Amino acid sequence: MASIFTRIVNGEIPSAKLYEDDLTLAFLDINPASRGHTLVICKQELSGLLDLTPELVVAVAQTTRKVARAVVEAFQPDGFNIVQNNGKAAGQVVFHYHVHIIPRWDGDRVMTSWKPGSATPDELQASAAAIRTALSGGTA
Repeated sequence: MASIFTRIVNGEIPSAKLYEDDLTLAFLDINPASRGHTLVICKQELSGLLDLTPELVVAVAQTTRKVARAVVEAFQPDGFNIVQNNGKAAGQVVFHYHVHIIPRWDGDRVMTSWKPGSATPDELQASAAAIRTALSGGTA
């Protein structure tokens, strides 16, 4: 069954569309974290970042930047978050690639920051080595 976002792309479900091109679509979130909370999706139904082609990554990033600039102009927030979740454990609910643009105002408490942990220099170097090995293996 098609995702809710594919159904929006196909015109089966109404949305408050903001921007559209051949590869992407931006529309307001129906459950906004704040006024102007926008979703940017790739029109092709792909689950997460690692499923996108480089062309789609660029297209979504460009649309996100363009729409974020308009959201800032329209609402004059003190800042904004760009959020993109991959997988259930990361908070992804709709498994169709999308980016959230969430306007923020000082003191709004819309999102809480993660709790910084700690790592020893040896742990950091071990993590870096594992990632570099994955990068050199061509899996990135």
